[in-house]
Order: sequence, then C-alpha cells, then structure tokens
Amino acid sequence: MKPELSIVIPVYNEEAGLANLFARLYPAMDKLGLPYEIIYINDGSRDNSVSILAEQYRQRPDVTRVVLFNGNYGQHMAILAGFEQTRGEIVITLDADLQNPPEEIHKLVAKMREGYDYVGSIRRKRQDSAWRTVASKMMNRLREKITNIHITDQGNMLRAYGRNVIDLVNQCAEVNTFVPALAYKFSRKPTEIVVEHEERAAGESKYSLYSLIRLNFDLMTGFSLVPLQFFSMLGITMSLLSALLVLFLLIRRFVLGAEAEGVFTLFAIAFFFMGVILFGIGLVGEYVGRIYQQVRARPRYVVQTILQGMPAGAEVEALEKRQVVR
Repeated sequence: MKPELSIVIPVYNEEAGLANLFARLYPAMDKLGLPYEIIYINDGSRDNSVSILAEQYRQRPDVTRVVLFNGNYGQHMAILAGFEQTRGEIVITLDADLQNPPEEIHKLVAKMREGYDYVGSIRRKRQDSAWRTVASKMMNRLREKITNIHITDQGNMLRAYGRNVIDLVNQCAEVNTFVPALAYKFSRKPTEIVVEHEERAAGESKYSLYSLIRLNFDLMTGFSLVPLQFFSMLGITMSLLSALLVLFLLIRRFVLGAEAEGVFTLFAIAFFFMGVILFGIGLVGEYVGRIYQQVRARPRYVVQTILQGMPAGAEVEALEKRQVVR
C-alpha cells in the first residue's frame, strides 16, 4: 500500500538515542492509523548507528527504509536524499535526538489536512542553552529582514511538506541550501504551529558555533542578494565621505597650515575602512565560493546503499555494492 505519510530522519552518530527514538516513534505513528513509511538517512556516522538502523529495518521492514551515505554530507543533504525516496503525500522531517517529540507529529498532519502545503513549527519552550537561544533569535530576525522568508523558528526541523512542495524541491540541484527556506519559497499556503520541545535524549549536539555560523551564511547568501547590495551602497557612501574628508583636510591645510594632531584619528579612520573592505571582500568570496561549488557539478552526496523492499537478511548482508550519486 502506498504510504500517505513519510517521515524523514537524518542520523549522525546517534547510537545512544536511537532505541528511545524507536520506542516512541513507531507507537506514535501506529496510533495515527495511516499508512506510513519512516526513512532514516545515515549521514556517515562513525559510531554504531548503522548497525542499529539495520536491526530496526529487520524488525519493521514493512514501514522502515534506511539510506546509507558513504560519508558525511551534512544534515540538509541528508534531508534532500530522504525527500527523493519519499512516496507519501505528506512528508515530515524529524531530528533523531528526540528534541522534537514524535507525539507532536499528529498536530502537523491535522494542520496539513486543513489545506496548507507547508507547516513549520515553533518550539513552545526551548530546551537549548541560553547563548544558543539568544543567538538563534537574533539570527532569525536578521535573516527574515534579509531574505523575506518568514520562518519564526528556523532551527526547529519538525516540519511538514506537501507533495507539491517536495516535487519542486527534488528538481533543485543546489549544493548549499537550507531546506525549510527552500520549501517555503515553493509553498502556496504556508503556516506555523506551536509544538513541545524536549531536552536531547542522549549524546551531544552536532552543531558547533562554527557550523551554525556557516548554516546562516548559506541561508542568507543562498536566498538573497541584499548583503551584496548593502555593501555596494556602503561602498558608495564611504567613498563620498572620504572625498569630503579629503576636501576638508585640504581646505584646513591652506587656511590653518600643516598640523599633525589629527594623525591618529586618520589612522583610526583608515583602519576602520580597511576592516569594512576586508569584510566586504569576504562576503563577495562567499557568493563566489557558492558559484564555484555549483559549476563544478560534483555529486551533492553519494548513496552507498538503501535498505528496502527485499528480505531483511539478504538486504543487509549484501549492502548492495552499488553507489548512487545525486
């Protein structure tokens, strides 16, 4: 039977929490009374996650599919690989760390049935650290002004997508992207709901401060030209101010004569300008780097094997000695 609901879960070094995920996810899905499938994407885990996922596939091959990458390509590439495997009319993304309770899935399904094709979620009470919560809220506001994408809680991956949105996302070949924002651009009728949020069940967050900064760079440079336009206007403004300053100093020299008291002020202004220029060059480099990665046309990820459809033992033992590139 074709599933009506598809759950996509990226997995990276989550061996400590997978058992709890299985214990809560499958009962929650069975309770819905809908034909469903659960697709796990192993994003190059270096722990025992692959064996645990394979064992779960053996136990529930009727609703479980496992996509195994040959390396680590990142959470959003894993989600895109999962999207390509989905068959349901409603697709839901879920993190494997149980910060998004599986028991909240029914709320998204109910909202989708009201006619929406994209349902985001807002964490009622975030269980993240204080610095991460504050930083996330600040970046959310900045990102919304730059990209005009209205996602209240961009860090929450518990989201639902209609088949029309998934089909459009699958046609894209972007190397660097932010899946919720990309889907938002394609949706006809998006909305958001409030969901519960829990502390990570086990293990540690896979997002470092650097990873979060990189993710926000991808988000802002991938969906807007405003940063480049801002620096263009800033450059014009600084050029005009510099010209006025030179004119002022020239007039002052002829009127009052040569003086050296303002040397350090001029140094400070020069260093400030140089800092702005270097930052602008770095920003341009971000866009050029995205172009460079895109024009190389290398595979976004490599699928080593997919556990599905065959007798569980034969599938897992063979591990299909093939590679699928996307």
